[in-house]
Amino acid sequence: MAPSSDQPTSADKGKGKAVSSQAGDDKKPKDGQSQANGKKDEDNVDSAEDLSEEDQQLKSELDMLVERLTESDASLYKPALEAMKTSIKTSTSSMTAVPKPLKFLRPHYEPMTKLYDEWPEGDDKSSLADVLSVIGMTFSDEDRQDTLRYRLLSPTQDIGSWGHEYVRHLALEIGEVYGKRIATEEPVKDLVDLALVLVPLFLKSNAEADAVDLMSELEIIEQLPQFVDENTYSRVCLYLISMVNLLTYPDNEQFLRTAHAIYRTYKEYTQAMVIAIRLNDTDLVYEDLESTDDPALKKQMGFLAGRQKMWLYLQEPAGTKEDTQELDDALCNVKLSEYFRHMGKELNILEPKTTEDIYKSHLESSRVAGMTNLDSARHNLSAAFVNAFVNAGFGNDKMMLVDQDKESWVWKTKDEGMMSTVASLGTLLMWDVETGLDKIDKFTYASEPQIVAGSMLAIGIMTSGVRLDSEPGLALLGDQDKLEHKSPLVRIASIMGLGLSYAGSNKDEVLDLLLPVVVSPDSEWQLSAMAALSLGMIFVGSGNPRVSEELMGLLLDDDRASQLSDKWIRFLALGLGLLFFGRQEEVDVVLETLKAVPHSMGRPTAILAECCAWAGTGTVLKIQELLHICNDHIDVDAEESKYDVLSQMYAVLGIALVAMGEDVGQEMVLRQFGHLMHYGEPNIRRVVPLAMGLISPSNPQMKVYDTLSRYSHDNDNDVAINAIFAMGLLGAGTNNARLAQLLRQLASYYHRDPDTLFAVRIAQGLLHMGKGTMSLNPFHTDRQILSKVASSGLLAVLVAMMDARQFIMADCHYMLYFLAASMHPRFLITLGEDLKPLTVNVRVGQAVDVVGQAGRPKTITGWQTQSTPVLLAYGERAELEDEEYISLSSTMEGLVILRKNPDWEDGK
Repeated sequence: MAPSSDQPTSADKGKGKAVSSQAGDDKKPKDGQSQANGKKDEDNVDSAEDLSEEDQQLKSELDMLVERLTESDASLYKPALEAMKTSIKTSTSSMTAVPKPLKFLRPHYEPMTKLYDEWPEGDDKSSLADVLSVIGMTFSDEDRQDTLRYRLLSPTQDIGSWGHEYVRHLALEIGEVYGKRIATEEPVKDLVDLALVLVPLFLKSNAEADAVDLMSELEIIEQLPQFVDENTYSRVCLYLISMVNLLTYPDNEQFLRTAHAIYRTYKEYTQAMVIAIRLNDTDLVYEDLESTDDPALKKQMGFLAGRQKMWLYLQEPAGTKEDTQELDDALCNVKLSEYFRHMGKELNILEPKTTEDIYKSHLESSRVAGMTNLDSARHNLSAAFVNAFVNAGFGNDKMMLVDQDKESWVWKTKDEGMMSTVASLGTLLMWDVETGLDKIDKFTYASEPQIVAGSMLAIGIMTSGVRLDSEPGLALLGDQDKLEHKSPLVRIASIMGLGLSYAGSNKDEVLDLLLPVVVSPDSEWQLSAMAALSLGMIFVGSGNPRVSEELMGLLLDDDRASQLSDKWIRFLALGLGLLFFGRQEEVDVVLETLKAVPHSMGRPTAILAECCAWAGTGTVLKIQELLHICNDHIDVDAEESKYDVLSQMYAVLGIALVAMGEDVGQEMVLRQFGHLMHYGEPNIRRVVPLAMGLISPSNPQMKVYDTLSRYSHDNDNDVAINAIFAMGLLGAGTNNARLAQLLRQLASYYHRDPDTLFAVRIAQGLLHMGKGTMSLNPFHTDRQILSKVASSGLLAVLVAMMDARQFIMADCHYMLYFLAASMHPRFLITLGEDLKPLTVNVRVGQAVDVVGQAGRPKTITGWQTQSTPVLLAYGERAELEDEEYISLSSTMEGLVILRKNPDWEDGK
């Protein structure tokens, strides 16, 4: 029988004779037998009965070796210690049991520690410390970190030879002691030096996670690059990046920069650039772009920057003149429309869809089918939106771009409806600036200001995310005639168009045009607020001091304090928040300044700015703070309650904004939303559906849309409208059949309510956006990067939807076009090095998290083989079927350049 894993305790010894391994039953000591006798018997049993002959021999040998250490002859010490070490190192044991030599040496531990204190300094003393450090593993007392204590006293010995479990135990104790020493401000250099000895041992044994965790705990992660090699760097970086969502600022940034340095060292330039984009560090992105001379690789990096809508300018030629031009096109998204239509042709979806194809009125109950299609201006307006979203980017439809009298549909709407209808041309002609301008041109000369306004907005939508050297957006929308037009609609459309066209560009020329509109005392609040929002989108995430100072000045201005109760002020607040999008603690200065705002609008503005600053980080503490704000009960009769109500609404939206992109956080937050719907104030309940839409746009999870479907029949009509819109957001561009059915049922249910029916139609248009080829999700490149521009577009629409009756359902429905900043094809198109589409077979399946898994696990599951171009749904990943081509991108998503594999032979 194997010996027990521990020595008998004093309680056991008091009972008398131990359990006999032969009899198997408890034997009590005979009457009159003393406790001493009992202990003596027990020792006999231990030595004679419990141990096999082999174990008994090992125990005797170890006892003898310990005995030698107590003798006066110092020459015996070294061989005795070496024999002990050999015995420990060569012993085998199961996963759950302590190795036998350690078990037999354990009773001698205290005498051996006393010997250590008595021995003079020297090799023998170091060697004894080495052995004591290993035996110390068997004591799990919180306060005595003996393994580490004796290891520090014997630093020169070969630590790795003691095995992986010993190294892990040592790392654990280093972490514990480091925490104590930091708290008492003691020196920690010896711990750090020892940790740096352990790191290579972890990496050698495929324990990358242990190495990173140890360095993270000791705050020396920046030293990691010197320990990795070409075999370990990819797994180490994968683990580093996966931890970022779980870290607080500034550790999260430190981890990303460390991973970036490693990728750059091993020439993984596209992966390095992905991290540089995540870090929001334009200088680093430029460095990555200039760090390679490979023209094809530069173009691939150009596509990455273009996808993020970063406005990069070439510092120097990239190879030949043709290469330079192609790189410039990649950076500026010039060919995006061409590639998108190529995908439409390959997937055979170029044929335009009509609104009836979407509504499928014949499937609605016959009693109301006719009534939902009344030829009213409102109905025609919703049809214009549906047509715009469904045929977005394809440049053809059966309503606006037909050969007959082109203005026909425009005249079926009225007032601002005419503006939105003309603006829909921009969505239909998205990214196709060359031919699109001709088709919009004639509307710019119309006599009706609504039509001129629509054409200005159309130009902004069409050029969103695309940059041309001729800068048509700036020339047409920045024209003083338009910005100072007598019709406020034309001015608003030009301002909004500039925001969409130059979102993310940080362009000073646009700043010079819009800033005077913001600060002018003659401007109406609507104009000032929309100009502030456009500036927020143009300088999103840049923290531009000039813009932020002016916006803060406006809020602090005593003369205009009385006007801060205007409904449009929320967009000025959003513009300020967008400036600090993703900048985390840098927003603190603004938050402090906002406390000085004399008007009650200061607090809601601060909450919105803070939510934007921490967007997509998953920071639990921020989510808790925002939930606390939602807990407050508001006295509705108080004069200031309006702003407390607004604060709570922003907080709900902020919870979703902070949690998006982090799966565990999303799960938790969705449960919190359920509680808020049950127990929250009416104002909170109105925003919860919008927040649910924001947390997973273009990702129709059944549990979410079933919940939203329930809310779409809520007694509070505002909740119902927002739930319906959120359903459209959730399924945007997915053609989800279940959602389509739910929306058709809602169209029948609300056929007598024009506002709610309008929301249903918008949701139907979003669901079938781009005929099911587009996404509104702001995360891209395998969900690693959060697009600031896409997020700003979503937020602008959601802030308007928070009070839908005053904005979207009233006469500001054109604000829905802010979604244009978020719309992007969800395709994978493979290109040759000449940037011409190249058809190859790829496997498309659900992405699998392989962080920390042993070996080379599959990164996708349940895959199907398809030939490119293919559509990728949320959470799907693609990989090449064979090795005939090498992908120049680290992620098979969007536009990917392939290079012929020089080692590939056909038929193999």
